[in-house]
Amino acid sequence: MDVINKFRSTVTNTMSQLSTVLPGNPVTREYEATKHIASAGIGLLWKIYSGYKKSTQQPASIFLLEKRQLDKWSKTEREHIIEVVKKGVAQLTRLKHPQILTVQHTLEESRESLAFATEPVFCSLANVLGKMENTPQPVPKDFQDYSLFDIDIKYGLMQLGQGLTFLHNDAKLLHHNLCPENVIINEQGAWKIFGFDFCSHSTNPIDPNPTWSSWEYKVDVHPWAQPNLDYLAPELGCSHNQIKANDMFSLGILIFAIYNKGNAPLLANHDWATYKRNMQEIKNNTPNLSNVVIGLREPLSLLLSFRSDDRLDEHEFLKIEFFNDVGVKTLNYLDSLFQWDNLQKSQFYKGLPQIMEKLPHRICLNRILPCLVKDCVNPVMIPFVLPNIFYVCENCTKDEFINHVLQCLKPIMKVHEPVQVPFIFLQKMELLLKLAPPEDIKSDILPMLYKTLELDSKPVQETCLSVIPSLAALVDGPSMKNALLPRIKRLCLSTSDLSVRVKCLVCIGKLIEYLDRWLVLDDIIPFLPQIPSKDPAVIMGILGVYRIILSHKKMNITKETMALSVLPFLIPMCIENTLTLNQFNVLISIVKEMVASVETEHRAKLQQLNEQNRTIPNSLMLENETTKSNGLINEFQFKNHTEKPSLQLSGFDDIANNLSSNYDDSKAKKSQDVSFQMFQQDFPLTPRVEKSNKTNPAPKDLTSSLIDSNINQISWSNKIKPTTSSLSQSKSMGFENKPASLQGRLLGFDNNSFTSQNKPMSLQNSANNWNELWTKQEETQHVKQLSISDINDLLS
Repeated sequence: MDVINKFRSTVTNTMSQLSTVLPGNPVTREYEATKHIASAGIGLLWKIYSGYKKSTQQPASIFLLEKRQLDKWSKTEREHIIEVVKKGVAQLTRLKHPQILTVQHTLEESRESLAFATEPVFCSLANVLGKMENTPQPVPKDFQDYSLFDIDIKYGLMQLGQGLTFLHNDAKLLHHNLCPENVIINEQGAWKIFGFDFCSHSTNPIDPNPTWSSWEYKVDVHPWAQPNLDYLAPELGCSHNQIKANDMFSLGILIFAIYNKGNAPLLANHDWATYKRNMQEIKNNTPNLSNVVIGLREPLSLLLSFRSDDRLDEHEFLKIEFFNDVGVKTLNYLDSLFQWDNLQKSQFYKGLPQIMEKLPHRICLNRILPCLVKDCVNPVMIPFVLPNIFYVCENCTKDEFINHVLQCLKPIMKVHEPVQVPFIFLQKMELLLKLAPPEDIKSDILPMLYKTLELDSKPVQETCLSVIPSLAALVDGPSMKNALLPRIKRLCLSTSDLSVRVKCLVCIGKLIEYLDRWLVLDDIIPFLPQIPSKDPAVIMGILGVYRIILSHKKMNITKETMALSVLPFLIPMCIENTLTLNQFNVLISIVKEMVASVETEHRAKLQQLNEQNRTIPNSLMLENETTKSNGLINEFQFKNHTEKPSLQLSGFDDIANNLSSNYDDSKAKKSQDVSFQMFQQDFPLTPRVEKSNKTNPAPKDLTSSLIDSNINQISWSNKIKPTTSSLSQSKSMGFENKPASLQGRLLGFDNNSFTSQNKPMSLQNSANNWNELWTKQEETQHVKQLSISDINDLLS
C-alpha cells in the first residue's frame, strides 16, 4: 500500500504541476502526461514528460516549453526565441528517418506554453552527461544509475553519422547546432537527432552537389536564438561559409564532450570574442585527446581539424575501425531486420546468445529485446526468437521482467503452432515461475499448460506433465477438478505411448498432496482401474499412486474402499506373467499391506461390537441381582405371555431375547430353577403397573372382589378341561407343583390388576377373545347359582 500511495501522490503532484500549463494546450485533448522525466533543446528549455495517447493507450513523450521561463528577457528576445523554437519543431515534423526523432503530434501553442508529442524517450544526451536544468528534482534514480557503455557510445555515434548522412545527402539540410542538448536517447537507447532550430536548406536541392547560403552570427541577438558557440565550426563563425563539414566539426566536439563529462574542449560562454580566441587556439593546437578511447583518437583529431578539407565526411566517418565491433554490427543488424528473409534471420538468431553474453544487460533489455519482440509477429520465426528472449530474462530482476518482458510474452503464449513454441515455454517454466506474479501465472501460464496437454506431440506432452507439479500449488480447487485432472486422465486413457501414460501416473502421484480427500476418492481411485494397459511400467505407476494415497495422512482410506475398490483390482495383477520378481514383490507387499489393514480394522470393529453385546446382558444381570423382585416379575410375565397374551409385564421381552441368544438351554433351565428358588422366598409378589396419565379408578371392596374371583375360577374349572397345551404351559411356567392357593393368587392378580388401558393392543385383543369364549360357555351351559351357605363353606 505504501508503494501505491507513493505512486498516487507522485501522479497527483505531476498533474497539479501540469494543470497550470497544459489546460489550454490542444495537445492535452489527445495525450495524457504522467511524469516529468527530462529536458532537452536550446538552454534545455523543453521539459519532457512521459505519457500516452488517450485513444490508443500508445506510449508517448510530451515536450513542453513554458513561456514563463522567458519572462526575464525582453519581449523581442522572447518572441525571437519562440519563433526559432517553432521553426525547429516544424522542420522536425517534416523529417522521417530512423535516426531522427519521430513526432507523433505536431506543435500546439497556447497562451502559456508550446507542446508537441513524440515517440517515447528517456532523456537527452546532455542530461546523461550531467546537465540537469529543467529536470525533475531530486534527480531520478534512472539518471543516477545510468552510465554510457562503450557499446552505447559506439552505436550512438554510428546512428548520429547515419542521421547526418540522411540530412546532407537526402534532405539537403545542414543541422548547424549538433550538441548534447539536441541529441535525444529514446526508451530503447537509440540516439536521435533533435533541435533543427537553426537548420539551413540547400539553395539547389536538385543538384548532386548542393550549396547553402552564407550565415552570420549576430552579436545583438539572444544566445538562445543562435547556435551554441561551443560547437560552431570555425569556417561558419569566421567565414560565414555553410558546408557539410560544419556538422562534422560539431560532431567532433560532441564526441570530445562525451569523454570530457559533457564539456567542450574550449568554452565560449556565449561570448563572441571568446569564441574567436578559442578557434585560433584550435587552429594552432589540437585539443588534448587523452580522455578519448584509443580507437577514436585519430578520427577525432581529423574531425576537430581547423581546415574543413581535412575533416572526415559522414561516409568516411561510418567506415572507421572504431565501429568494426560485433556489438555494433549486431545492433545495426537488428535495426534492419525487415530487410532480411526468414532463413537469414534464423541463422542470425541462432548465434545471438553468444553475442549477448558480451553485451551489458541494459543493452540486451532495452535495445535487443524490442527488436526481438517485433519479429514475433511472424509465427514461423518465434521458435528462433523465443530462446533469445528467455536469455535476456535470465538476467532480469522481477520488476524488469514485469515492465519489459511479460507483456511481450503474453501474446506468444497463445501461439501453439509450431509446437516448438509451447515446448520452449515448458523448458523455461522454472524461470517464468520465478519472475512472473501469481496472478499472471493463473491468468496466462496455466491456460497455456491446459492447452499444451491437448497437443499431439509426445515431447511436449511429457515435458508438460513433468512441469505441472511445480505449478500445482497455484491451481485452485475448481480448476484442478474441472480443467487439469480431466485433461491428464483423458491423455492417460487415450494415448498409445507407454512413456506418456507412465508420465501421467507419475504426475497424478505428485499432485495427490494438493488434492482434497474427496477428490481422490471420487476421481483418482475409480480412475486407476480404467487404465487399459497391463504393462509392468504402468502397473508400477499405479502402485506408486496407491502407495502415495495410502501413506498420505489426510487421505485416511477406509477398509471399505480398499476391500471393494482397490483389492479387487490389484489381486488379479498378482498373476501377471510379465512382472519381474522385484515388481511382483512390490505388488504383493502392497496387497498384503492393504489386506492387513482391512483385517486389523475390521477385527477391531468386530471386537468392539462383541464387547458391546456382552456389556448389555451383564449390565442387565447386575440390575436383576440388585432388583431381584423386578427381575423375577419380568421373567414370569414373559413366560406367561407366551401362551396367555392377557398376562404381560412390560420390559421383559428384551431380557428374554438376550437370555435366549447368549445361553444354551441347560443354562436357561438352571437359571429358571434359581429364579423359582428365589421366588419361593419371602419376596412379595407385587405386579408392576405401568404408569398412566388417567385418574385412578374408585377403590373396590376387596372382600367382594375376592369372592367373585373364586366363584369364577371354580365355574371355569368345572366347565372347561385344560388342554395339552395349557397343561404344558402350566408346567413350563413351573405351576404343576405349586399349591392351588398360589395359583389362585396369581390368577386373581391377572384378573384384578390389569385393565385394558394398561395392556398392549395385542393383549387387549386376547382378553376380548377370552371374554367372548366365556360368554359362549355361559350360553351353552346353565350353571347352578350358589347360595350363601355354599359360598361360606368354600371360604372356610
